[in-house]
Amino acid sequence: MTALARPLNDLLNSLALPASLLVVGTVLIGLQLGVPRIDLGQARIAGPETVTLAPADFTYRAEGHFLRDGNPVDAPMLQARLDAPLVIMKYQVSAADYAACVAQGACPPAEPRNIGQGDVPVTGVNFNDATDYAAWLSLSTGQDWTLPTDRQWAFAAGSGFADDALGLAEDNANPAARWLANYEKEAARESNAGRVPLPLGSFGSNENGIADMGGNVWEWTQTCHRRVHVDAAGTVLSETPACTIKVLNGQHRTPMSFFIRDAKSGGCSVGIPPDNLGFRLVRQPAWHERLLGLFGA
Repeated sequence: MTALARPLNDLLNSLALPASLLVVGTVLIGLQLGVPRIDLGQARIAGPETVTLAPADFTYRAEGHFLRDGNPVDAPMLQARLDAPLVIMKYQVSAADYAACVAQGACPPAEPRNIGQGDVPVTGVNFNDATDYAAWLSLSTGQDWTLPTDRQWAFAAGSGFADDALGLAEDNANPAARWLANYEKEAARESNAGRVPLPLGSFGSNENGIADMGGNVWEWTQTCHRRVHVDAAGTVLSETPACTIKVLNGQHRTPMSFFIRDAKSGGCSVGIPPDNLGFRLVRQPAWHERLLGLFGA
């Protein structure tokens, strides 16, 4: 080795370890942030139509079964804000789109109780079916799709989000009064309930441009139901999540066992069970989209 080559070789050796660490670090960061998938054997499909909602402050009633001194009470109103733009499907997942997942063996067949006509949302699906579809759609599009949280769904629903409150006086611990108030609210819901799924868009769009959020399909969320004990001031004393029970949203909010496809068969729904169980998804922005400034922080 010449005198000139030796210093050059030493320099390259000194740079080898930092360069290797940089490569490894980049790969790990990419895996953590979610580098776009590259599946050479997987044919890509176009993602569904979405609506993007900018972060904003909003108010909604907390989810859960709240108790004070052992008696049920209305859940509190919460001031909330989403930290990033919400990209949500404009329409619920259609029966045709879900059938494509079934045809590829990635989703089990739906079991609808009521059969609609035309381009209808998929119904007769449980929580696991919805997450299976989200995984298939993520692989098929190279994007990251998940069920929304209850908070995200409430934000997207806007003024159409159903309020769970019965409106009784805070000091009313009479179980009969609460039962009667709940019965009256459920009776009103029953009179407006739709039995057969109608084509996508039949219930119009809300102020956020999202369709059918108060229609006759109840939508799975990824949020776990919970039992919350509070004191007289509303301070949470204890909270017990029940993640085998998920929150459904639609004409009203209700808890439902994750394996239920037909709410008429039971499954922890409160009051009159939902007619049709379906879902829509939200898309998680990829890290490179954030870097390019396409999504806010």
